[in-house]
Amino acid sequence: MSSSTESQILIERDAALPIVHVGISSLSGGAYDPPGLEGLTRLSGRLMRRTAGGRTADEVDNIVDRIGASVGVDSGTGNTTISGSVLKRSVGTYLELLKDTLLAPGLHADELERLKRETLAELTEVLDNDRALARRWFLRGLFQQHPYGRTLVGNKQSLERIGVADIKRHLGEQLVRGNMIFSFAGDIDPDQAAAGAQAISKSLPAKAALPDPVKDPMPRKGRHLIFVDKPERTQTQIMLGHVGNHPTDSDYTALHVANTIFGGTFTSRLTREVRGKRGWSYGAYSSLTYERHRQSFSLFTFPKADDAAPCLALELELLEAWQREGVSADELSWVQQYLSRSHAFERDTTSKRVGLRLEEILSDLPSGYYGNYVQSIQGVTLAQANEAVQRRITPKDLVIVVVGTHADIGAAVRDAIPDLASETIVPFDTP
Repeated sequence: MSSSTESQILIERDAALPIVHVGISSLSGGAYDPPGLEGLTRLSGRLMRRTAGGRTADEVDNIVDRIGASVGVDSGTGNTTISGSVLKRSVGTYLELLKDTLLAPGLHADELERLKRETLAELTEVLDNDRALARRWFLRGLFQQHPYGRTLVGNKQSLERIGVADIKRHLGEQLVRGNMIFSFAGDIDPDQAAAGAQAISKSLPAKAALPDPVKDPMPRKGRHLIFVDKPERTQTQIMLGHVGNHPTDSDYTALHVANTIFGGTFTSRLTREVRGKRGWSYGAYSSLTYERHRQSFSLFTFPKADDAAPCLALELELLEAWQREGVSADELSWVQQYLSRSHAFERDTTSKRVGLRLEEILSDLPSGYYGNYVQSIQGVTLAQANEAVQRRITPKDLVIVVVGTHADIGAAVRDAIPDLASETIVPFDTP
């Protein structure tokens, strides 16, 4: 992470349309929430957005609507971003609103309480989203006490503890010059962009970005089943995997290529076997995710309850075969063409291009990662791809999460997992 005490500014200009995209990102997110105050970063960002310049939420929304703009706040483990779009003619007003958001939020207590109630309602809604439940318990089971396993939204107890004083203290620590990145895309004058960023940055304390509190997660050994018990499920959600790797690892690109062959497209091995041949799940995918550190390698399917056990058994067999046998030369050739061609769609607008530059900073990617992407993909050899799979994929070390009705399929699911080290059954409404 940079030790500079100055903010960074990214600009991608294109005057084809009179629209400007603006983002203000901090290099700190939910990982900085103190224990017991989970959800603090997310609440802080949303409260700033709703009380910009000491206004009420309705007054802020009226300004946004009047100038034909949008403003949203997104909080991750390692960063927080306030972003949106505006018509070129109103960019000055928009920048003033963002300045008020960061430098002069009202942080009204009544609005904070309203946000808390809305957040509690969101937590209740998640209980109806089986896919979200599967992901929640997968991250908890895989990362446990690591920050990647903690909630970004908070819970009833942590939300009750958070007060305006906590938010003021938190923002005072986070909002410093070296922690901020300004990004502009579209029909923006570079001088206007720089002036707008400087007007905000110069009013922040001249301090470097905060130290990263997150360490690389440790792998969890053995196969561990977490069955999320929910009544009357005719369909299940299955998510399984282990700690993945990061683009700073020398074999990341090779594994990325191999994973795309295994489960990264609609015609991949996993999809073909689970969906095409057997019709067990409409979708069957594997993904390799990262943040500032290694995140997860995971498989995701959603078969009918009656098909859950055989589908899970098949996934384990396919994973073991992939790790043992690797990929073929024909598969490698095809996926290199696919990834190289599809990358054009990842950078075909100014907002996408500035987003990739921002991603390189936020996730500590190697310098020029996306600029060299196609060359790196084309340079992967068959030996490198297969060595990465054999080194990084560990079928014997998996966290396996199933959302379903335990009384109906619990025993069959357990029996479908050879060498199971532990089984945990949790009610779906467990906080």
